[in-house]
Formats: sequence, C-alpha cells, structure tokens
Amino acid sequence: MTSFPNSPRLQKGAIIGLDPFNPLASVVIFQYNPETMTRTITPQTTGGDHDKGEALRLKGPPQEAIKLDVEIDATDQLERADGIATSLGIHPTLASLEMLLYPKSALVIANEVLLNIGVIEIIPPEAPLTLFVWGIKRILPVRLTDLSITEEAFDPNLNPIRAKVGLGLRVLTYQDLGLLSTGGTLFMAHQIVKEVMATIGGANNLAGAVSGSIKLGIG
Repeated sequence: MTSFPNSPRLQKGAIIGLDPFNPLASVVIFQYNPETMTRTITPQTTGGDHDKGEALRLKGPPQEAIKLDVEIDATDQLERADGIATSLGIHPTLASLEMLLYPKSALVIANEVLLNIGVIEIIPPEAPLTLFVWGIKRILPVRLTDLSITEEAFDPNLNPIRAKVGLGLRVLTYQDLGLLSTGGTLFMAHQIVKEVMATIGGANNLAGAVSGSIKLGIG
C-alpha cells in the first residue's frame, strides 16, 4: 500500500482470453507491470519500391509485434498461507497463459470420435479471442506467437513459486478478424484513438514551435 493516500491507483496490464465456455480459464492480470515493452511496427505497402504511383499506397494497417517480460511470484501469497499458492504454487497462472495455445480437450476428443465414425471434414478448433490490455487506451486483439517460461524457484513439492515469462504477441487487425467482429471493432477503436492522439500531438508541437519563435523574436 502506498504511503501517499492521494496517489493514483495503478492500472494493471493483463492478457485475457475470451472463452464463453470457460471464461476464467485464461484471465491473467499482471502481478507486476513490466518496466519495458518492445513494439515492432511494419507497414503493409503495395508493389515494390520502384513501382510508379504505388510507393505511398497502403494495403491496410501496419503489422505490429509486441515483446514483454512478465514476472510471477507467489512469495506474498505464501506468507499469507494462501491455500492455492501453498498447494499449487504459480501453476494456475502459468496454465492460464499456456491454455491460450491449446485447443480445447473436449473438442479434440469430439473431432477424433467424428473421424473414427467416418466424418471426413473436421474443422480445426479456434483459439479464444485474446486481448492484450495495457490501460484504457490500448485494448488490443492479439495472437500469442511465442511463450518462454523460466521457472526460477520451487517449493518442497516442486511447484514453481517464481517465474519470468517472455510474451511474444502479434496484434490482430480488422483485416485479420473482420471489421464487424468484436476484435476488429476493438482494433478500429484503437486506431481512432491513435489518430486523435496524433492530432493532439501535432497541434501541441506546432504551438510550441510558434511560441518558441515568438520568444526568439523571429515571428
């Protein structure tokens, strides 16, 4: 608890898998917000660099990849003798992240039964729509592209009690999901917010430049 009663409440980042059949299975609220996050943004352009009239054309929104490291630690829960932490460590939190990459077991079994009774066309299972939440200005549909888990400490029963998790995410756009889908709508809202912030930033920079010129006696 902070010693400053008027300090703003810290927002926690999160990864949330929207699974209507098991809504709590893939909800991971970051215990500690990562100190850094790397975002790689690649434009989607048409044609080659030397195609006349095509150099400035865009096929769609840029492709964005996000990398961040998340720390998970059960020390505080163990000090409080929390029942889940003492019996399972951080297994449940790690499982919530890993389940974003697994097809549902019930569907796998059902598909195998259908295959054995002669149904030829089996539809591959879909992962739940996954959201990366980083404050109210960034709620993005994403695909988990890689997950690296370094378990750093264990209890006497070999349950992991501390780990560092590396997350690789690819932002999904309305081109991937469809503009009228939940994920596509969230991405479009994110793009509109970004357009508004860019306008505010441009206006602020211009005002600062004009003010600086007047002070120097140039304007």
